Amino acid sequence: MLYPALAGGSHTFDELELHELAIEFEDKPPQELISWAIENFHPKLYIAFSGQAEDTVLLDMAWRINPEVRVFTVDTGRLHEETYRLIQEIEERYNIRIELYFPSAGDVEELVKKHGINCFYRTVELRHLCCHIRKVRPLLRALSQVDAWITGLRREQWASRQNIMKIEVDHDHGQIVKINPLADWSERQVWEYIKKNNLPYNKLYEMGYRSIGCEPCTRPVAPYEDPRAGRWWWEKDAPKECGMHCSIETGGFEKIADKLIKEEKDGHKSS
Repeated sequence: MLYPALAGGSHTFDELELHELAIEFEDKPPQELISWAIENFHPKLYIAFSGQAEDTVLLDMAWRINPEVRVFTVDTGRLHEETYRLIQEIEERYNIRIELYFPSAGDVEELVKKHGINCFYRTVELRHLCCHIRKVRPLLRALSQVDAWITGLRREQWASRQNIMKIEVDHDHGQIVKINPLADWSERQVWEYIKKNNLPYNKLYEMGYRSIGCEPCTRPVAPYEDPRAGRWWWEKDAPKECGMHCSIETGGFEKIADKLIKEEKDGHKSS
C-alpha cells in the first residue's frame, strides 16, 4: 500500500517507510513533524480539533508554519457551550474557518426514537452506539476528504494510547496517515506552551475538567484522579474511548454498533 505525498510532490510512502520516519521523528520537536506533514500532505491534511488543550497547541504550531492549514471538528450536537465559544475564539484569532462535520439527523432521530434522549447512561453498548452515530460516522466522512490527519493524542493519556507512534497508518480510517506530534509530551508541557504563547483554551479547564468531550458524558475530576476519569464516569471496567481513535486490534466499537444497528433493522422488518 502506498500513501501519497501531495502538495505537488510525486513521492509516495509505503508502510515500512512511514514506520522508519516515525522512529526518525521520535526525538524531534513536534514543529518539525508538523512541518513535514504540511510539506507532504497539505492541502489534503486535517488537524483534528475537539476543544482540548492539545488541539490548540497543534493548531498554533501548524498555523505558524502555514496560515492556510485546514482544521476540522466533529460537532456531536451535545458539546459544551464553552467548546463552541472556543471554536469562535480560535477562528477569530487565527482568521481561519474550522470545518464542522455533523452526525446524520436521520441517524440521531432513529437513535433517540428507539432508545431515548440519554440512552448512553443505560448500557455500555448504547453508549458505544451513540458515540458511533454522533462521532465515528461524521469522522469517517471528514477523513474521507484527506490523505493524512494530525491528532493531539499523547501516550500518557490512557493505557490504550501508550504505544502510539508519531506517524502511523490509520487502519480504521481508510489507511490514511495519522500523525501524533505530541505523543511523547506530558500534560505539563502542553500547558507550558499555552501559557508561554498566551493561547486561548477551553474555560472548562478552570472548572476542574482535564479531558473534554460531550457535555452529558464529561465531568470535572479531583486533583488525585486520572484525567480521563471524568469521561463516562458511570461505567465500570469499560474502555475510556469513543471509537474515534481505537486501534484495529482493540476496536470493538464498530462491531458493537453494527450489532445494535442490525438488531434495529431486523426489528423494523418484523414489525
